[in-house]
Amino acid sequence: MTTIRLHDTKTRRKVEFTPIDPENIRLYVCGPTVYDRAHLGNARPVLVFDLLYRLLREIFGPDHVAYARNFTDVDDKINARAAQTGRPIREITNETILWYHQDMDALGALRPDHEPRATDYIGQMVAMIERLVLSGHAYAAEGHVMFSVSSHAEYGALSGRAVEDMIAGARVEVAPYKRDPMDFVLWKPSRDDEPGWDGPVVEGQSVGRGRPGWHIECSAMSYQLFGESFDIHGGGIDLQFPHHENEIAQSACAHPEGDFARIWMHNEMLQVEGKKMSKSLGNFFTVRDLLDRGVPGEVIRLVMLGTHYRKPMDWTEDKRAEAEATLAKWYGILHAHGFTARMVKGLKASGEWCMDKEFLGVLANDLNTPGAIARMHVLAAAKTPAKLVPFAATLELMGLIEDWDALATLAGADAAPAIAPEVDAAVTALLSRRAQARAAKDWAEADRIRDILSAAGVQVTDMGGQASWQPGPDFDETKLGGSA
Repeated sequence: MTTIRLHDTKTRRKVEFTPIDPENIRLYVCGPTVYDRAHLGNARPVLVFDLLYRLLREIFGPDHVAYARNFTDVDDKINARAAQTGRPIREITNETILWYHQDMDALGALRPDHEPRATDYIGQMVAMIERLVLSGHAYAAEGHVMFSVSSHAEYGALSGRAVEDMIAGARVEVAPYKRDPMDFVLWKPSRDDEPGWDGPVVEGQSVGRGRPGWHIECSAMSYQLFGESFDIHGGGIDLQFPHHENEIAQSACAHPEGDFARIWMHNEMLQVEGKKMSKSLGNFFTVRDLLDRGVPGEVIRLVMLGTHYRKPMDWTEDKRAEAEATLAKWYGILHAHGFTARMVKGLKASGEWCMDKEFLGVLANDLNTPGAIARMHVLAAAKTPAKLVPFAATLELMGLIEDWDALATLAGADAAPAIAPEVDAAVTALLSRRAQARAAKDWAEADRIRDILSAAGVQVTDMGGQASWQPGPDFDETKLGGSA
């Protein structure tokens, strides 16, 4: 089995990935706050951890990997958008989640196994907060419940900074109800015009109607879905502090019997043409902006994967053009060698669909996507359909092909004409009879059927005893006649 090595942010070194339970590998990634379209930077963690999910499924089996990515649907930004537009909050969040799915689907991202919405887990958040209060790690004050940072001796281990440095370098909210400047909100009061739920009970009395703080959401949802210990927690580097630092503190104190996340992974930020993406510079755009401009999702994906996830990624027009040309070339190679959905399905059914081991080893080395793409260029140089199978498998694992029957369109070539089911059945029957004739060494019959197919313009590809077909430029279904 291929060994996966991942860079663990917490230990600051590359470690061998050893699952807690190889039959139940668990990956949790922080998802979006749903009030607006996802911008290009939001797409980077989606694609990084989608690829990790695909790699884990490839090595351990799809039935043994569970991936969760949450939606934060209770937040001050959402409240502000509702006040600004006059629209109901649920309407805004439902619409934004729909947009998010459409945009990420267009980038080839698989849907996670779990997509918890924060508002569906308020009860679990309240229970965790009450547990923290009872264990002395949290306190109630003026309708708030605060986490006491000083109660967790290992606070700062993820970001590698002392608490004093965090106070100096962070915008710490000063509030009279805080015992310490670094203490953070677990629960806060809600006005009548804001979303709210019954608050935690502290010393026999509810703290009042309110809503959860941001950090407690992922701690409660990951615990409910994956328990007190799971394998990998991921997100953008901007979440390392304070969000992930606070998640660790809450979870470690609420469930000291567990490890919370064994490995922490963070992707670096995105730039546009060498500059930080911002509206003031005019270089801010959403994923949907690019898609609407005609940039294919596969191209966006390849550009993103062209930079290692732990390095800043620079989106440029030159990279976009290069990725577009590369993909057109790759799709054209496979189209020219007869790859179709029918062929790929047959290869998988017969066990002839195979992954290149060198590619897999490179990718498993901390998601080395630049190295994996370099290997794909080598594999694409193969001259026969059989030798191109490993290349085709890498293209699928990288999430760069979904519909094998769309190769012609993706390559910019003329699409093959649509085939009626009865025509497909007739050709398939001829191919079956040809295979039977070959097995019986009835070469005359095999040659007769070959001539019929050739006269009708049928292009046949034989690989390892499996035959697939596609219509050639001179395809004429009437010449199949009643020959089958």
